[in-house]
Amino acid sequence: MKGFIHKIDKAQIPTCQIMGVDIAAIDMPWLLDLTHENIKALSGDYCCVANVHTTVMAWEDLGYRQVQNGGIMAIPDGGPLSAVGRRRGYTKMRRTTGPDYMGEILKVSGEKGYAHYFYGSTEETLEKLKEKLTAAYPKIRIVGMESPPFRQMTDEEDRATIAKIDAAAPDFLWVGLGAPKQERWMAEHQGKVKGFMVGVGAGFDYLAGNIKRAPEWMQERSLEWVYRMWQEPGRLAGRYVRTNAKFIWHAVLGRR
Repeated sequence: MKGFIHKIDKAQIPTCQIMGVDIAAIDMPWLLDLTHENIKALSGDYCCVANVHTTVMAWEDLGYRQVQNGGIMAIPDGGPLSAVGRRRGYTKMRRTTGPDYMGEILKVSGEKGYAHYFYGSTEETLEKLKEKLTAAYPKIRIVGMESPPFRQMTDEEDRATIAKIDAAAPDFLWVGLGAPKQERWMAEHQGKVKGFMVGVGAGFDYLAGNIKRAPEWMQERSLEWVYRMWQEPGRLAGRYVRTNAKFIWHAVLGRR
């Protein structure tokens, strides 16, 4: 991350700083236009998909905050982020989720000739993902899929991964390792790999059919987190209670 020079002027991306994180004050059409017009220039750079959980983590961890701010942008995946942004005067800011962004890109990949590399999750999920995507998008170019080990990779393994990705030369490198691991991985590989890195968290599981997304009415009301908590209460309930409370205290009431 240190010393990396963005090929796109970050000054052209409107941002709203929330708890120290520069959240892109954008909507989906704006993001898609930027992507299609600059996909070659975005190669080697990364995009974080920010929500309340990652923003609170960044507030409490300077190193992670630098990672969130070190890519080309952090898009407002969480509805509360865009709501706070609009209250602060960014009237065009809308929720822009990672899975939705990935879906919009996949829809036009055939006509634009985009090549995709999927990094993360399990072999089983990647197989299901490949089956679903090739059925939905017959012209899709999947140039690589890799499920890394659930441990710290050795330097040799990391070099092999970089070589594999670069040989595949993807336009998009979708990273599904979960936060904060995926953001740290992208920052560590910024400028080292080909392709525009986007950390999409559970996006692989959504598209593979492992996890169902919340109904549209819940998404529109920023209640997708409630649906996710209902699906995985043991893992998510405590996290959501803690991070949501901190977000309300610092971002909403404290205007940080």
